[in-house]
Amino acid sequence: MKKLALLLGMGLLLTGTQSFAHGHHHGKPLTETERKASEGVFDDKDVKDRALSDWDGVWQSLNPYLLNGDLDSVLAKKAQAGDKTVEEYRAYYKKGYATDVEMIGIENNVMEFHVGETVSSCEYKYNGYKILHYTSGKKGVRYLFECTDSASKAPKFVQFSDHTIAPRASAHFHLYMGNTSQEALLKEMDNWPTYYPYQLSKAQIVDEMLHH
Repeated sequence: MKKLALLLGMGLLLTGTQSFAHGHHHGKPLTETERKASEGVFDDKDVKDRALSDWDGVWQSLNPYLLNGDLDSVLAKKAQAGDKTVEEYRAYYKKGYATDVEMIGIENNVMEFHVGETVSSCEYKYNGYKILHYTSGKKGVRYLFECTDSASKAPKFVQFSDHTIAPRASAHFHLYMGNTSQEALLKEMDNWPTYYPYQLSKAQIVDEMLHH
């Protein structure tokens, strides 16, 4: 992970295969199948394996922005369209976004977790995917990875969910992390720390969430 640390130190951030013109361009346009999948509607046969490289890059947690009030306009828009008040949405996302992992770097199958001044890392192997059926009638896919170094302080198990069901560079993702088992993580529905590209500004993230 020396290259990643070096890039961070120099202020040059990895962007993987993503291009963020005006903060919200993520490569080729979504196909109709991909668009429907992003809304939780897809055929199981369309789900494909993905490599960890789909999440290559440096990522920042949304949790600090929520706690600082920077996402209030996003909560207000959700309240206008949804079935919760602003404060109910705030409580929902406080539980969802909660994490002490402020930044994550991913490169060459290695994940690096930043908690304050503490950094842990591990090389991860792919454990396949699981299709989840939600009470809403929608579906989701989690991509499972396992740390290969038993001595590492990094999470033993991680699961990615980014509303994508086939190989594609990720634009943002929810990450489930734990040390018990993949099965235990699959039961977690309330806490899903969410990460956006590190190079996006606060204003760009808010724009992403409001319009995409």
